[in-house]
Amino acid sequence: MSIGVRTIAKTVRILERNQKRTLLQKMFPKKGQLKPELRFPGFTNDWEQRKLEELASKFTGGGTPNTSNPNYWNGEIPWIQSSDLKEDDVLSLTVKKHISQEGLKNSATKIVPKNSLVIVTRVGVGKLVVNTQEIATSQDFLSLSGIKGDSRFLAYSLYSLLKKITRRVQGTSIKGITKTDFLKETILVPALEEQEKISSCMVEVDKLITLHQRKLETYKKLKKSLLQKMFI
Repeated sequence: MSIGVRTIAKTVRILERNQKRTLLQKMFPKKGQLKPELRFPGFTNDWEQRKLEELASKFTGGGTPNTSNPNYWNGEIPWIQSSDLKEDDVLSLTVKKHISQEGLKNSATKIVPKNSLVIVTRVGVGKLVVNTQEIATSQDFLSLSGIKGDSRFLAYSLYSLLKKITRRVQGTSIKGITKTDFLKETILVPALEEQEKISSCMVEVDKLITLHQRKLETYKKLKKSLLQKMFI
C-alpha cells in the first residue's frame, strides 16, 4: 500500500507535536512536583506556584464591531479572531482583518499592547499567541498585558495548561472558560533567568518544526510538478 506525501506530512506534524509536548512535560514540573525533570545547569531552586491574575497587570476582553457598518472596517487597526491563530504555535499570528477608530470606539473591543498574551477562552479555546504588535480582538479572547516575567515562557506554560482545560471542557455544554475561572488557575514559575532560557529553547524547537513543515510543503509541490510532467 502506497503512502502519499500528504499522509506523510500529517504524520510528521503529529510526531513533531508529540515530541514538543514531551519536551514541555520534561521542562515543566509534573503535578505535585516543584522542580522539572529536565533543567539547565545552575538552577536548583523550587518553582513557585502563582495564580494567573498575579502574573499580569491588565486583563482585556474583546468584541466585534457591527459587520454591517462599513465605516467600522478596513481601517488601520489589526483585529483578530480565533481562526487567525494556529494550533500548537504560540508565536504565529495571521491578521486578516482591520477595523477603524470608529469601529474601535463603537464596540467592546480594545487595543491590546504588544508582547501581551492573547488567549482564546471561548470558541476555539486552547489557542494562544504572544502578539508582536498592537491589536484588537474578538469577544472570544482574553488578553493578559503587563506580563510579570518572560512573555514567551508564560505562553508555553499556558499552552500546557490550556490543553488540560480543553480536555476538561470537552464533552460538556461549556463552550469555553470564564475570565474569573481562568485567572484563578495556577501555574508554577521559576526565576526570570530560567524562564528566559526555557522560552529561548522552546522558540528554537518551534523554528525547527516550522522549517520541517516548509520542507514538506516544498516536497509536495515538487511531487505535483513531477506528476504533471511525467503523466499526460
